[in-house]
Amino acid sequence: MADTISCPSGLTGRIRGMRVREERVLADRKLAKSGGQVDELLSACWEELVEAGPYAFPDGKVDWGQVLQGDRFYALLQVRVLTYGPEYVFAVPCQNAACRARIDWELDLTQLPVRALSDASRAAFMAGHRFETTLPDASKRVRFKLLTGEDERRLPQLQRAAPEKLLSSVLAYRVLDVDGVDARDKRRFLEDLSLRDADFLVDEFDRVDCGVDTTLEVECPECFMRQEVELPFDRGFFLPGQARTTRRRERSTSSPA
Repeated sequence: MADTISCPSGLTGRIRGMRVREERVLADRKLAKSGGQVDELLSACWEELVEAGPYAFPDGKVDWGQVLQGDRFYALLQVRVLTYGPEYVFAVPCQNAACRARIDWELDLTQLPVRALSDASRAAFMAGHRFETTLPDASKRVRFKLLTGEDERRLPQLQRAAPEKLLSSVLAYRVLDVDGVDARDKRRFLEDLSLRDADFLVDEFDRVDCGVDTTLEVECPECFMRQEVELPFDRGFFLPGQARTTRRRERSTSSPA
């Protein structure tokens, strides 16, 4: 079964659901380590480009490394819906330290809020992929970029290299330049930012971007505490049958004799 989808940026094309042969992509540890699984899945399930949106694909073939993160996730979501349907069942632990009960939750993936790429962001992306804002405390104008598929592969490596500097690593990677700050001093400048400026900058990243809102509110069936969780995006997302089998096995093993 195939369907035509329009991603948040306007990228439009025909996709299909996953087939048995795509399981090798999900099982490929080398691809998982390099971050190439998403590209392989999208390339396999994307059948035809209808409208390139803000992208330039000279040969008419989608280069998923150049596609915005929001578009990539939206397309993956639609592949999953076409493969198994819109219902997604998952489990998370209660965040209440005094409870920690298992929360089984189900949602309709087609109902997740989608934020389109604005006309202003589309123009900035097509004009060189440079976005501007002014930091409230430092009063410096900075230019930054949105994340693409290539960035999805590189960021985890940078974060693993300096796990104690997670925020500054992300900021340094996404900020292109700062008015009045030499390129060699950019990292030090960003590490000296006030947390207010850092929060503001992260909010600006989100404000001009596009994508799917994956923050969910769930309720614990035991303590009734409502809590925010991120949509689980793991092997079970694409192979729910295996995930259900694993959960049944866990419950069986943990049951009293």
